[in-house]
Amino acid sequence: MNPETDGPTVAVVEAYAELARGVLAGPARLGRTRLVAVDGPSGAGKSRFAARLADALAGPLGGRPPVVHTDDLLDGWDDQVTFWPRLDEGVLAPLRDGEQGAYQRYSWVRQRFLPRPVPVPVAPVLVVEGVSAARAVVRPELTLAVFVTAPAALRLTRAVARDGPEILPELRRWHDGERAHFAVDETAAHADLLVDGAPTLPHDADRYYVRLR
Repeated sequence: MNPETDGPTVAVVEAYAELARGVLAGPARLGRTRLVAVDGPSGAGKSRFAARLADALAGPLGGRPPVVHTDDLLDGWDDQVTFWPRLDEGVLAPLRDGEQGAYQRYSWVRQRFLPRPVPVPVAPVLVVEGVSAARAVVRPELTLAVFVTAPAALRLTRAVARDGPEILPELRRWHDGERAHFAVDETAAHADLLVDGAPTLPHDADRYYVRLR
């Protein structure tokens, strides 16, 4: 059974290049931009998936599309899902009007937002990656909603290896918060694509991903 959808699991290896072609063939619903949201719990493999999809889009577009990581927009650990107005006002709203967006990146070391704005140009595709990126409020504007999943124990191990054991108390609280959000939002059930972030099927991970359905 698929733990995200409570249905039977079927794993299929698919190509990032084919997914990129599908995105570009899809409708632009955020002004002139095709918005791709890569969602899922912490440590599932969202950033890696988003990077590889952006790489696959670079060829057809003649350059890599902008990628916004929602972790860069959080005002610390307590801003897990409440950061959204910052993303909407700074990035999504200008793009709706065909204008360049921008945001200030949060420094987790300095625990404050850095003064220099990060521009987000008007482009054929924008990838937004992070917990709650595919939330219900933005679904009508998405060209593609992706949900990346992996076993909880592995996700915890990955996050600790990445950020250090000192974050464990905050990380456990974060996991509680994301579980509650996904349950209410029903994110996985509404995703266009459910991705295995810990696949066992043999494949070239730079060119292919494993789809679950």
